[in-house]
Amino acid sequence: MQDEPRPDELVKAVAEFLRNDIAPQISGHAAFKLRVAINALDLVTRQLTLAGDSDAAELHGLTMLLGVHGTLDGLNQDLADRIAQGDVDLTTPGVKEHLWQTTLAKLAVDQPNYGSYKRELEPK
Repeated sequence: MQDEPRPDELVKAVAEFLRNDIAPQISGHAAFKLRVAINALDLVTRQLTLAGDSDAAELHGLTMLLGVHGTLDGLNQDLADRIAQGDVDLTTPGVKEHLWQTTLAKLAVDQPNYGSYKRELEPK
């Protein structure tokens, strides 16, 4: 294991530097491309900080749902195969909740500012 700074901290620092120090000095198409790059760095930061826990939760959920052990990719393929074969659907206990929680975890990484996602997180 490496000492500080962590990869997520490095990527975040670069994004903040570009956002705060460079972006105000650039206009036009170059500014647009810079915003795209900053958004990509922000996405990588979220992947580095959130994906490990969400992948572990997804793997656990799939293991409980399918009753078998395997890799995340393998169990996702198993679930997809079972759905395609008609052995599993949204009425199967746990499937709907697993798919919803997995979707929310993916949105937390990919689109955390998506309006519907933010509304879903609001206290009921």
